[in-house]
Amino acid sequence: MAAMEANYDGLVGLTHNYGGLSAGNLASAHNVGQISRPREGALQGLSKMKRLYDAGLVQGILPPHERPFLPLLHEAGFAGSDAQIIENAARHAPALLQAVSSSAFMWAANAATISPSADTSDGRLHASTANLVTMLHRSIEGPQTERSLHAAFPDDNHFCIHAPLPMQESFGDEGAANHVRLCADHGDPGVEIFVHGRLAGFAPGLKFPARQTLQANQALARRHGLNMDRVVFAAQAQSTIEAGAFHNDVVCVGAKTCLFFHEYAFADTTQTLEAIRRAADRLFEPQFVQVNQDEVPLRDAITSYLFNSMLVEIPGEERLVLIAPAECRKTPSVAQYCDKLVAGNGPIGRVEFVDVRQSMRNGGGPACLRLRVVLSDAERAAANPDMLMSETLYAKLTDWVRRHYREQLAPADLVDPSLLAEGRRALDELTTILSLGSDFYPFQRA
Repeated sequence: MAAMEANYDGLVGLTHNYGGLSAGNLASAHNVGQISRPREGALQGLSKMKRLYDAGLVQGILPPHERPFLPLLHEAGFAGSDAQIIENAARHAPALLQAVSSSAFMWAANAATISPSADTSDGRLHASTANLVTMLHRSIEGPQTERSLHAAFPDDNHFCIHAPLPMQESFGDEGAANHVRLCADHGDPGVEIFVHGRLAGFAPGLKFPARQTLQANQALARRHGLNMDRVVFAAQAQSTIEAGAFHNDVVCVGAKTCLFFHEYAFADTTQTLEAIRRAADRLFEPQFVQVNQDEVPLRDAITSYLFNSMLVEIPGEERLVLIAPAECRKTPSVAQYCDKLVAGNGPIGRVEFVDVRQSMRNGGGPACLRLRVVLSDAERAAANPDMLMSETLYAKLTDWVRRHYREQLAPADLVDPSLLAEGRRALDELTTILSLGSDFYPFQRA
């Protein structure tokens, strides 16, 4: 079956700020309270999308969420006008106001877990919206993300969009950031690798939370109708979570037959790789590219986000391309490794660097910003065309960002009620640009 891998990127939100809300995310903690640049962040994200579109890849857009998110403040007992609710929340529950103002939804790798139609029992693409239950500021994203997925993939004959798993710690699910798919060709059956940090109900005495549960991964594989002989459940190394690898995609990325990972990515590397070989039997021969600790120390891998790069197949190139954050060039061990990587005869032939600095300072690299979606030709034709990148859409969105986004945003600015009004005007216009409908956001349905 003819198919291609599309990248659906989350668009940086109008309230992009450095709130330091994500425990275990070293960059988020390091930059807490700094002045952010929402306009620059959104334009950086769009530039990366356009760069991949120009390279011949299918590139989609997932819209920002409404922020600050007043429904949660209502549920928490705040009442009155919008301005009064924001003012009182700032005075009496500033941490809650910060949580409902987060732009973390821009990291679309946490939006959902995707299983392409080549892997599923009913021959449809399955997408399970992540519940993100571990973190308050992310746990509010599910319903709006589900609406975005329905808008992007509206045809039930081709797509099955699932609601989040139950909002309970046993089903902690952080989406595709803990999921890798390997295959010979995108349209062929593949091997889906689900990585967990803990078991349901088992909370080891860690400094940082292990977010993804084995039980969530098992539920996702079942609801997607996967062939369990082609599924691998792997445990992430606890010491790696403690070092700041809050998702598996901070230490591992895969594409086609290649798995690129750090020596300390998995709790039992030998067992994990053998399980992948068994699952891939008669489909393809996996290619494992392991980066050893003496080549790139784990801390360097995490701070540079080497593995939070996008590993992609570029039309016309024989080997895969690693789309890495510019920070990789500034970390000596990583820069040296990248030179060595492309000089060899392995599956990765080139490293290309992109500037997503505003996202990186909050703990999200190029791979965090995108949700990978394998689409057959028929599925691509059934997808919402107005959410797919084009020259025209890029021009519209860059103009929209320049007109509506603030140049700078300090933490104290979150108490400004005009920020909510500015965002609503911008998002109302965006629904027309992306053909999302007139009732896409909560404020449009009020």
